Amino acid sequence: MATLEQLITIKPKPVAVWDVERIRKDFPVLGQMVHGNPLVYLDNAASSQVPQMVIERGSQYLKFEHSNIHRGVHYLSMKATNAYEGAREKVKRFINAADVKECIFVRGATEGINLVMHGYGRKFIGAGDEIIISAMEHHANIVPWQMLCEEKNAKLRVIPMNDAGELLLDEYDALLNERTKFVAIAHVSNALGTVNPVKEMIDRAHKYGVPVLIDGAQWGPHSSVDVQDLASDFYAFSGHKMFAPTGSGVVYGKAALLEKMNPFQGGGDMIKSVTFEKTIYADLPNKFEAGTPAIASQIGLGAAIDYLNIIGREKAAAYEHELLSYATERLSAIEGVRIIGTAREKLGVLSFVIEDIHPHDIGTILDQRGIAVRAGHHCAQPVMQRFKVPATARASFAFYNTREEVDILVSAIEKVIEVFG
Repeated sequence: MATLEQLITIKPKPVAVWDVERIRKDFPVLGQMVHGNPLVYLDNAASSQVPQMVIERGSQYLKFEHSNIHRGVHYLSMKATNAYEGAREKVKRFINAADVKECIFVRGATEGINLVMHGYGRKFIGAGDEIIISAMEHHANIVPWQMLCEEKNAKLRVIPMNDAGELLLDEYDALLNERTKFVAIAHVSNALGTVNPVKEMIDRAHKYGVPVLIDGAQWGPHSSVDVQDLASDFYAFSGHKMFAPTGSGVVYGKAALLEKMNPFQGGGDMIKSVTFEKTIYADLPNKFEAGTPAIASQIGLGAAIDYLNIIGREKAAAYEHELLSYATERLSAIEGVRIIGTAREKLGVLSFVIEDIHPHDIGTILDQRGIAVRAGHHCAQPVMQRFKVPATARASFAFYNTREEVDILVSAIEKVIEVFG
């Protein structure tokens, strides 16, 4: 009988140059027709697609390894535990954490941010303290801190941005003071594609002794992460945006901070002992992982990391940069189209509006041509208010998209303008 390792046979071959057509064959979903047209999937900032290698790994877990983890002494439980903890080790290497115990599995960046808010914020932030976020944050990095400020009578301060969608660092410096107790900022804006200078911003906060959380949901799919080089205190990202199943994700935290924090949830597997008088919490990372986790999804995240390592992150990133530049040039040439977010440093996102045409109408017509884009406020309503638009249409790219797909998008946008013109 074949071993489990032999059963997991679908693995991509490394590419010397970026062969996008070969890469596309790793993603079954991309071969389908939508409304009679080939699917053009440009909604990667919401959720990226999953390669066959990751699908196969999850399937093999469910077929041959499925069991609860950590608690069992039987064969399947130990196999599942080894696979789950093996995925955590892959995450540790992927983000260059100092210790595997600093990598906490969560359902995604949103849960990771909430974990830090509850575990750190509710313990260490009090009345009159200030929390700094930016004007381009996703709601997941706004609402939890608003909730904390309301509970603690603290104050939320916001770093403004310019018309290009770049944060004003002088204004950031002006906000930092002895009352600042926490900073939470996006590595990349999901609505604008702006890449923020987070290493520099972390350094400025650390001069005041202030810890920093980075929302890395939009960075992880596109480039490597080195939390030790960044000196980030917390870093959160989602698996479903980086070619893994939904329900997977990580929040990294420096061990010294995680040790001081209160658990986010109580229950099984996060304890050493429980009596009716007192509970003693488990060591990291189990302290923050109550209950049965999304085992298959986190194993899938480990497989997605394997996939990214195999195909080559640097080559993928270079290809995506060329694709974004090409798409920006093509859309900029269409009369009536205005790109929202023109920062010098961008990744993967092209948000736009067309004069007198609602983004939902744009998205609907594009869908009829098989093109998947996002239309709305992208869970970033303050960004829409800043640029005085109700919403945008957003095309977001991955390394499996092509120039031909950009051309199809451009042709469809021209058709939208013709229909409404």
